[in-house]
Amino acid sequence: MNHTPGFPFSRRGLIRAGAGASLAALGLGAGAQTASAAVAGTKRFDLTEPSYDLFRSKDTHGARVQQSFAFDWVNKFLFVATKRSGSSESAGDLCINKMDFDGNYISYMHLNGFGHGVAFAALPSGSGTELWIECAANSSGYGTALTPVTYTAGTTLSSPAASAAYRPIAGATEYTCSVDPVYQRMIVRYHTSSGKRIAVYPLSAFETGNFGSPLVDFKQPTISGTPQGYALYGSYMYYLTGDAYPGDGTPNGDGNTHVTSIDINTGTVKQGPVLTKAGSTLHHREPEGLAIYRTDGGEARLFIGFATGVEGDRRSSIFYKNALI
Repeated sequence: MNHTPGFPFSRRGLIRAGAGASLAALGLGAGAQTASAAVAGTKRFDLTEPSYDLFRSKDTHGARVQQSFAFDWVNKFLFVATKRSGSSESAGDLCINKMDFDGNYISYMHLNGFGHGVAFAALPSGSGTELWIECAANSSGYGTALTPVTYTAGTTLSSPAASAAYRPIAGATEYTCSVDPVYQRMIVRYHTSSGKRIAVYPLSAFETGNFGSPLVDFKQPTISGTPQGYALYGSYMYYLTGDAYPGDGTPNGDGNTHVTSIDINTGTVKQGPVLTKAGSTLHHREPEGLAIYRTDGGEARLFIGFATGVEGDRRSSIFYKNALI
């Protein structure tokens, strides 16, 4: 799979909020709770069209299930977040696996106390990659802020405190994010006392650390099923739900993995939930992660990830849809 030239992430002008720094002074404490502007309408993926293989049953550094994945679209690498072997579910310990587009494992980095890994972004930074990911995990293992991390192979990094990271939405208690590399935007899913909400920012907000008001901000619509990931392409959000095959993980019919598209200008469901049969013959087959990528030829793709394989030797399997309407 070839990459499309994009706008590399730059650290120039990046503002870090140090311990005790005023979030309001950095523009991080006044995030709007309603949309301040509309996003121009775009085409969307037809979720009823077939899915195609990127790869199946590829090995990662650890033996536990993947949680999500992200593409560095300039340097042509794939990063897969898995649960850390030997860590509890609530610890927030992640292993980030660097892979090529054929699914060949290259290296790993450990992130201790960061979060659950539902979604993250891999932004190109010269010849390296900057991961934007949740951090400062709470007692349930979910991140309470966002932070950039320079991917450094073979190293272990402990999470910064929430006060030393980014919290772009006032009053939010949990954060994750995902990048739209085609339209150069970042989508943030966050938790409040009234439930989950979605905010979308220009990618430049993450380049400078000045978030201000999001382009759109809406309450996530109610969608049945276990949440397993999300992504943004243009004016549509894509939302993944489902569970692993029950029992010993033996393939069982078509499973219950569904993908839904949401119009981010209205906050309403556009299509779905639509059942996907991608990888239906794989063992275990737990849906884990969505991501967007565009090829050199200009083909946009919505990627769907699954944790597959037997317990104690989970593997990564990734598929994609490419039909736009």
